[in-house]
Amino acid sequence: MGALLRCLLLILFVGVVAVPRAMAGGRLSTNYYRHSCPRVEQIVADVVAAKQRVNPSTAAGTLRLFFHDCFVGGCDASVLVSPLTADRFPERAAEINLSLPGDSFDVVARAKAALEVACPSAVSCADILALAARDLVGILGGPRFPVSLGRRDARRSDARDVEGNLPLTNMSARAMTVLFARKGFTPQELVALAGAHTVGFSHCGEFAHRLYNFKTADGYDPSLDPTFARALQSSCANYKNDPTISIFNDIMTPGKFDELYFKNLPRGLGLLASDAALWEYPVTRVFVQRYADNQTAFFDDFARVMQKLGTVGVKTGRQGVVRRHCDVLN
Repeated sequence: MGALLRCLLLILFVGVVAVPRAMAGGRLSTNYYRHSCPRVEQIVADVVAAKQRVNPSTAAGTLRLFFHDCFVGGCDASVLVSPLTADRFPERAAEINLSLPGDSFDVVARAKAALEVACPSAVSCADILALAARDLVGILGGPRFPVSLGRRDARRSDARDVEGNLPLTNMSARAMTVLFARKGFTPQELVALAGAHTVGFSHCGEFAHRLYNFKTADGYDPSLDPTFARALQSSCANYKNDPTISIFNDIMTPGKFDELYFKNLPRGLGLLASDAALWEYPVTRVFVQRYADNQTAFFDDFARVMQKLGTVGVKTGRQGVVRRHCDVLN
């Protein structure tokens, strides 16, 4: 076989195997919308800033929404589908997602509406959610980082997919490291992502077992600071009758993205059992201490792991769609 013929056959073979991959999807890129919607980042930034000013809980809720979306089937906006619009129970109807705040869904919907005016049918809900989460971290004083774009939205959303894919508030640190490892994340990345609990709040029902059910004189988890525990017992006393009662995750600086969450854990000021577990488990304790001592290290690692989180299970090209409304499947 001549050299020219071999080259032609090689080119043909490469073309045959490459075309289906290109048709199936493509790589994410920071300038993905440079032609189809060049102002996408500014439009999203304006919407989320306005929403955060009116509803200060938006940032923490959107961060949690982004995480819940990406860890269940990938970052594809499947968690945004409303049970009111779906034929079956979507992810949003799973019990663990019922406490996701409405403001986080609303900010994505508002940004989508603005983008549909500026760039009809161009920007996916999955990309909007990724940008909104990044921008809201920055608004609260956290790190800003580039977000690669080009995600497509899911064609399906099923509550059954949620089971076993999200950490529970009473989960041990060892169990969380196993769960995160299945998703490709290290113990250090787990701890960095947990730092998002420096903002936001949790409902009393999520940690009440630490306050009333322990076989101690006062009934609370002995790893809690006694003054903090008694204050929580008082604040949450009526939680069974009023399940909306909630407490800030970081009681020191609840509206600021900083390293105080990590400083709180050794002091017995971690609200959730899963928070306290990160300090109790030697594998994760070393990273809690690192971030408690060095906010810059926390910010740098949080920025990197958020970028990594945003690439989990993404759909590109024909693997997904651009939904017209974020809460409705096309």
